[in-house]
Amino acid sequence: MDLEYSDKVQELLARVETFMDEHIFAHELDYWEWVDDAENLWQYPPWFEDLKSKAKEAGIWNWFLPRDYEDLSPGLSNLEFAPIMEKMARVPWAQEIFNCSAPDRGNMEVLARFGNEKQQRQWLDPLMNGEIRSAFSMTEPGVASSDAGNLEATIERDGDEYVINGRKWFTSNAFNPLCKVFVMMGKTDPKAARHKQFSMILVPKDTPGVILERPVRVWGGMHSPGGHAQVLYDKVRVPKENLILGEGRGFEIAQGRLGPGRFQYAMMFVGMASRVLELMCKRVDQREAFGEKLSAKTSIQHDIARSRCEIEQCRLLVLAAADKMDKFGAKGARDYISMVKVVAPQMCQNVADRAIQSFGGMGFTQDTPIVHIYMASRVCRIADGPDEVHMSQLARRTIRDIV
Repeated sequence: MDLEYSDKVQELLARVETFMDEHIFAHELDYWEWVDDAENLWQYPPWFEDLKSKAKEAGIWNWFLPRDYEDLSPGLSNLEFAPIMEKMARVPWAQEIFNCSAPDRGNMEVLARFGNEKQQRQWLDPLMNGEIRSAFSMTEPGVASSDAGNLEATIERDGDEYVINGRKWFTSNAFNPLCKVFVMMGKTDPKAARHKQFSMILVPKDTPGVILERPVRVWGGMHSPGGHAQVLYDKVRVPKENLILGEGRGFEIAQGRLGPGRFQYAMMFVGMASRVLELMCKRVDQREAFGEKLSAKTSIQHDIARSRCEIEQCRLLVLAAADKMDKFGAKGARDYISMVKVVAPQMCQNVADRAIQSFGGMGFTQDTPIVHIYMASRVCRIADGPDEVHMSQLARRTIRDIV
């Protein structure tokens, strides 16, 4: 694995860094002030769309699809995109400015890889143009959804339509004013082999019977403008053409969606942790207590050194995962994907926790982005599969390979 960035990647990194410096960091805290204000619920800041337009004009747009997506891709490998994703993610909400934020990023990969031409024209094109947004509807409140075989929502064929019934939650982005379609996973054949029982289907948000029952508060907040919805599918009818790939292909699609997504958001946490460390270093160099700068205190120095070590370790692991994906695909890189899924959110949580301690009371407030980064990293130790599931799978494969 060559860790030297090519001239192309260095040029792209410079473009992203310039854009971040000129347009993003100035709004870093403005964004959180706006979306946390109850009067602005489910609305974007007034300057947000303008920044997206500027990013598109600058050509920093849709860089996340690796080169095996051919015409839809900017031609970057996973290894080449990794440091770019890190740079973009230093401000968490900035990913949407570049049209590479979750859940759209994963849903676009699903449509690009598994969708037919009609589905791509209807949904992928406007998603890639940034005209609409989407949601992913898989997790259910009534079962342990970390075991996807537990899912109970049904997708039943009725003539030229499918009828959908069931309840989902943590359908992230469902309240977004731009969200127009859900990628939903449900059971089509309960008698089939377990991994063939489930399918994925496209459900327009405005379809009769799609009921957003309530926003699910996370850490006490609404997480506007997209939120996390509890959704009831009550006799929802969609055309049979909305089924993705075919009946019984849900697990296959899910693995294709979640594998690359886990690598990408692992690099996101490297970027966020790097930003936190930067803020922490500036804070302790400026703040004095008991006659000396905080930066002179051994405990603070150790926290900074430990944080830098953990960031560098995680970065190298994620780059190794990206390299494996480029060479062997998601299946060949699955051990590394499990590793980064476990390591990256925990690393970022640790770094953010130390930074909060250095900032004192300010670390809990809206005056820094650190608390938002802490919350996001803690959530992602459960989202897309809890740490325990990935560690158990990794352990079983490790034992098998060694023994």
